[in-house]
Amino acid sequence: MSRLLINESPVMIIPSLAAKIGLNEAVVLQQIHYWLGISKHKIEGRTWVYNTYEEWQKQLPFWSVSTIKRAIRSLEMLGLLLSENWNQMKMDKTKWYSIAYEKLQEFEDSLPESQSAPIKELAPDENSDKTKEFACDSSSKKVIPYDEIIGYLNEKTGKNFKLSSIKTRELIHARYREGFTLEDFTRVIDLKSSDWQFDPVWNKFLRPETLFGTKFESYLNQQEGKKRLAEGDFNLDD
Repeated sequence: MSRLLINESPVMIIPSLAAKIGLNEAVVLQQIHYWLGISKHKIEGRTWVYNTYEEWQKQLPFWSVSTIKRAIRSLEMLGLLLSENWNQMKMDKTKWYSIAYEKLQEFEDSLPESQSAPIKELAPDENSDKTKEFACDSSSKKVIPYDEIIGYLNEKTGKNFKLSSIKTRELIHARYREGFTLEDFTRVIDLKSSDWQFDPVWNKFLRPETLFGTKFESYLNQQEGKKRLAEGDFNLDD
């Protein structure tokens, strides 16, 4: 099978997998892997398991149904989770799931041997009705709030950058390895949104490639209220 997943009932994950695809996604993938290990439903050469979103939420009660939906959609977009409708009655929309282990192998092959040890799932925040969508950076022992950063960017710019984008996560990860924090990301987003939001020429640069690229530190240290529209201030590569 894959050393990135375990055949245990407790909710556990591999830190490097969570850093690569997101904490929520890693937890959901592990849970589906567990049920695939005991499922008797074999169709077209694959083992499948079916559940409604509400039934998954009963197994992962520290999350809302909408959080689980987002994690599943993200896994589908990453190509790690397969979904079909194998119900006898097509009006029954309950989704069936299987893991694309061959795709997961590509992730495994790209990870160092030292990053394969499992850890227990993080405890949910008892003071909140939903768990923050964080992922672990196992190299620095930090927790990287990928989804919070991308969600805040979407909120401030009115855009819809995908939470599952590997490129965007790599940019955020790179800045975190340099020592930047969530507060630094929100400051950059706030500053550049104020500068470019309503400018028809520069609005297109309100994107992860520009904001979270190599000029991140210069944006962070920009004086508030000072509008900078020089070409040299941008990462212009698409």
